[in-house]
Amino acid sequence: MGTKIIIPCDEANHVCDKTQYKEASLWEKIKLNIHLIYCNACRKYTKRNTQLTKLVAKDTVQMDAVAKESLTSAFEQELAKHQ
Repeated sequence: MGTKIIIPCDEANHVCDKTQYKEASLWEKIKLNIHLIYCNACRKYTKRNTQLTKLVAKDTVQMDAVAKESLTSAFEQELAKHQ
C-alpha cells in the first residue's frame, strides 16, 4: 500500500466499492474521503453506489432461481477474466 494521500479517480472508485462491502482499510477510507472533498464526479459515483447497495439490501428485491444462477455464472466468468 502506498503512502500517497492524493489518489486518482479510478482508485477512489475502487475504494468506494470496497467500502460498500466493508473491505476497505481505515487508510483507504481516509484517502477516499480526502478525494471526495475535491472530486464531484466521485462524490456522485459514491452516492449512486450507496443508493444501489441500500436498494439491493431491501427485502423487496427478488430474483427467481434460474435468473440468479444465470447472473452468478456470468459474474464468475467475468471475474475469472480479471484474475
